[in-house]
Amino acid sequence: VQLVESGGESVQPGGSLRLSCVASGYWSNSNCMAWFRQAPGKEREGVAAIDSDGSTSYADSVKGRFTISQDNAKNTLYLQMNSLKVEDTAMYYCAADRVCGAYWKGFHWVMIGDYLSRGQGTQVTVS
Repeated sequence: VQLVESGGESVQPGGSLRLSCVASGYWSNSNCMAWFRQAPGKEREGVAAIDSDGSTSYADSVKGRFTISQDNAKNTLYLQMNSLKVEDTAMYYCAADRVCGAYWKGFHWVMIGDYLSRGQGTQVTVS
């Protein structure tokens, strides 16, 4: 599975962005997907995840501001980011796996890099 992110750019605090992640290759709608981010000098952080049944989870830091969604017909994952803050500045990555459920939505896999595939990232800068 290959993942390609897009949509990152520089924006002012309070602004909005929508990130996209297109999947290609061997792809199944039973996969689960997620966004995680990493800022310079900081650890990776899970941002939002969507399970194969469509259920979602979010980091506390983005709840109420970010929305994860997917279009299975287009093999595309989205992250709508509203009310952006300076602390949201980071490289954003999408990831996919076949091991879904609580482990995936709890972001336990983020720190150890336990995922099937990851994109190259798209930079979001809020300043």
